[in-house]
Amino acid sequence: MDTEQTKTATPPLLSPEKKKKLEQRLKNKARLVLKVNYFTSVFSIVFSALCMFLLDIVAVIPYVFLGFGSLNLLNTLLYKYHKNLTLTYNVVSIMTLTGSIIITLFSGGINSPFIFVLALIVVAGYVTTKSYGSLYLNLNLLIIVLIYSQSIADFTFVSDVVPEKSKNLFALLSILFSVYLLGGVFGKNLLSSHHSLYKTKDELEAKITEKETLLREVHHRVKNNLQTVSSLLSLQSRNHDDKMVKELLKSSQNRVISMAMVHEMLYLREDIGKIEYQSYVRELAEYLIRSIKGTSSNITLDVDIPDLKLNIDTAIPLGLLINECITNALKYGIPNDSKGEIEIKLRKSENDEYTLNIGDNGVGFAKDITHKNTKSLGLKLIHNLSRQLRGSIIRDLTKGGTHYVVKFREISDTIHSKT
Repeated sequence: MDTEQTKTATPPLLSPEKKKKLEQRLKNKARLVLKVNYFTSVFSIVFSALCMFLLDIVAVIPYVFLGFGSLNLLNTLLYKYHKNLTLTYNVVSIMTLTGSIIITLFSGGINSPFIFVLALIVVAGYVTTKSYGSLYLNLNLLIIVLIYSQSIADFTFVSDVVPEKSKNLFALLSILFSVYLLGGVFGKNLLSSHHSLYKTKDELEAKITEKETLLREVHHRVKNNLQTVSSLLSLQSRNHDDKMVKELLKSSQNRVISMAMVHEMLYLREDIGKIEYQSYVRELAEYLIRSIKGTSSNITLDVDIPDLKLNIDTAIPLGLLINECITNALKYGIPNDSKGEIEIKLRKSENDEYTLNIGDNGVGFAKDITHKNTKSLGLKLIHNLSRQLRGSIIRDLTKGGTHYVVKFREISDTIHSKT
């Protein structure tokens, strides 16, 4: 027997909607980080001047402010060239953390009002990513404990360089600096980004709803067209007296109907991307039994399919394969009004491979007959459809009647892997 193994699938490509959403998020993050960088750079340079000329702080602190402001301004301007937001953020975070620790240590240690700037680093981390936020949260908690430890220990290696007369004003400016950055810059821009994301989300949802409506209408029209073809085949069969021709037309009609059922289910269901395969297989099998054997038959149908959903690219060829197996069973395996049973079982394994067991307990056919040495169109179609599913098919000779085992994966996975 011919077998064809499915290639390992790669993750599907991002849809245009998701890609646009990710681009918008990155754009909002970049805008926020750059604005914060510009503000902190300007404020730091201004704070440096105030320390020197207003607060009479002449050691360490004003030079740290000036150095941070200048380097961060350069870091922000360089983003326009390399466009690497992570690099820009990491550089400013390291500089902010280093500068804040130095200023805190030289302005009173654990009692310094400037220590609240460390909280801004944590906020900035969470704005960027959750992992960065967690990293800087834990790091800053450790730094605060260390600052407290050195403030009470005998080995204190720094001194408070803020003059006594300037302490209150330095505290005021430090708190204003922290509060403004937190509320006026972070808060304001986060709210703006939040509204922008919601606006984008609403626009995308509206587009998706419109596309779903159009796609639902397409399924409805395809179903109607297939039903028209089915009706034409039915009319054509009535104009022929040749029994063989009538059977061929009837078989073609059943194949068309099996495809129309898929589009009908996709049109009626809420999820227009996949169909519930148990109800589809049961409806298809019951229709074929009525069509071939009549309303009162001796056929027992055993459908064992869990709550599985398949996309249209997989559902149609698999439905046609099931159609051919059931048709062959009803026509040749269980002849005339004989009693018989048709079993259909579908399972999904942990590695996303599907296994279809389908067969009947009828008379069967010789073991040496294959799709290669027979003129049976149904048998050839069964094997061709298994190849269309990019799967494998074998005949289970351990059971009486005719039984097949078909293994396959969803076709869309294979398509994406080739993209």
